[in-house]
Amino acid sequence: MSVDPAFLGRREIPTAGEMERLGFLLGEQLEAGDLLILTGPLGAGKTTFTRGLAEGLGVRGPVQSPTFVIARTHPSLVGRAPLVHVDAYRLGSAAELDDLDLDLERAVVVIEWGRGMAEELADTWWDVELERPVGGAGDDLDASELDADAPRIVTIRRLERSEV
Repeated sequence: MSVDPAFLGRREIPTAGEMERLGFLLGEQLEAGDLLILTGPLGAGKTTFTRGLAEGLGVRGPVQSPTFVIARTHPSLVGRAPLVHVDAYRLGSAAELDDLDLDLERAVVVIEWGRGMAEELADTWWDVELERPVGGAGDDLDASELDADAPRIVTIRRLERSEV
């Protein structure tokens, strides 16, 4: 939990490559016990960010969205903490997330779609919100636009259970 405070705040990330780079730089600083809750719509860059974070941690890849398996563990290749990558999109409650029995003390845990469910897992966590550009009326982007290399807005905050 000794991450440079310069990572906190809101910033525009112009490309997917820069999103991975932000994740990489943050991942280099994370340690066992760190929990990250990623929030954002489809195509916002949650998995891209996590891919970079995994590289910064030095874990085995490839890192893909764990939507259908719910959680994947990526062991360290360099003697650091493993990465547990969770996709809570299909989970119905915090109890289902708790049932996964995540190794919160010995791993870095990233939970996509975890806001509103994962806050009870730890006393403190990194809240990472990713925003993507919206489409026209009603934000109806087609699949090709979801993956477009367009700027995203990332806000990183350090939160405590008493603040939510």
